[in-house]
Amino acid sequence: MTVSLENLRRCHIAVDLGAARTRVFVKGAGLVVDEPSVAAVNTRTGALIAVGQFAEQMTGRTPDYIRVVRPVSGGTVVDIEMCQRMLRHLLGEKLRRTLRRKPRLRAAACTPHDADPLAQRAAVETMVGLGARRVELVDTLIAAAVGCGLPVERPEATMILVCGAATTQVAVLSLGSIVTAERIPVGGEAIDHAIVQHLRHQHELMLPSQSVRPLQLALSGNGLTPQGPESTEIHGRDVATGLARSVHVDTAAVRDAIHTPLTAVLDGIGKVLRDCPPDLVADLADRGIMMVGGSALLPGLDHMLVNATGMPVHIAERPDVCAVLGLGAMLEGKIQPLVLDPLAG
Repeated sequence: MTVSLENLRRCHIAVDLGAARTRVFVKGAGLVVDEPSVAAVNTRTGALIAVGQFAEQMTGRTPDYIRVVRPVSGGTVVDIEMCQRMLRHLLGEKLRRTLRRKPRLRAAACTPHDADPLAQRAAVETMVGLGARRVELVDTLIAAAVGCGLPVERPEATMILVCGAATTQVAVLSLGSIVTAERIPVGGEAIDHAIVQHLRHQHELMLPSQSVRPLQLALSGNGLTPQGPESTEIHGRDVATGLARSVHVDTAAVRDAIHTPLTAVLDGIGKVLRDCPPDLVADLADRGIMMVGGSALLPGLDHMLVNATGMPVHIAERPDVCAVLGLGAMLEGKIQPLVLDPLAG
């Protein structure tokens, strides 16, 4: 693992900074924050107006002097100061006072696989700004695998697919470590963008920024398969006139539109399997792929992966919070490492 379990057990707080949502786990209290990674700022005074859910609702609806910002992109902190301010407000005064009483506050944070040193430093600086004296960084893939109950410490192959908002990470794990992994710069946002572009070009319709998710939900439980609904009604604004308009969108055309970003994910899975030792691939044929992350809930994505790989695909019970729950399990000492003693010879 990126860091020893012994060091993680000494931590008091775990943070998963995602492109879409920020989640905070406090030892003894559980998951205390699960809010969008969004902040609204008054550009005239620099004051923070709103964070989390309320700030996300303000997207695309603000006057000129209010700017809605996202301090985290693709699991990497891009604005350290704003991220610190956002976290302080999300935690609340009462919880911050409790954490300040810790003589040597230790924090754990998730980082994407193969995060560069600059991204790792940004995560550490963010936590230090909240009062942490020491910060432990854990690979998101391992934290998510622990959080969804995979036996990562065993000498057996487990494959995990972390479907985030900005990136998709796929890995094969064994003996508590990553055997082979791939990070694909395609996530839920790329799928949203593909749908928006399709509606603009084919129907001359512009969607409000909050309206893409309802279209995905309209695809229903088997939306990415031909058995899904034939059409769905979408409301938006006409590109030419600017007036409100509704259109009936053919869901088969929507499936074709989002196929391009999803093909990149399938290519990444194929590369990981090609780089994996044959014995572990044999394990995976029975065990299959575990999907976690918010975009894992895209209707029909699991059916598409089954058809493309021929392997069983499972979705975690709570896919969106697996990473932070995995960190929390490590903090509270619920994970026992497999002890490998050197042989005396």
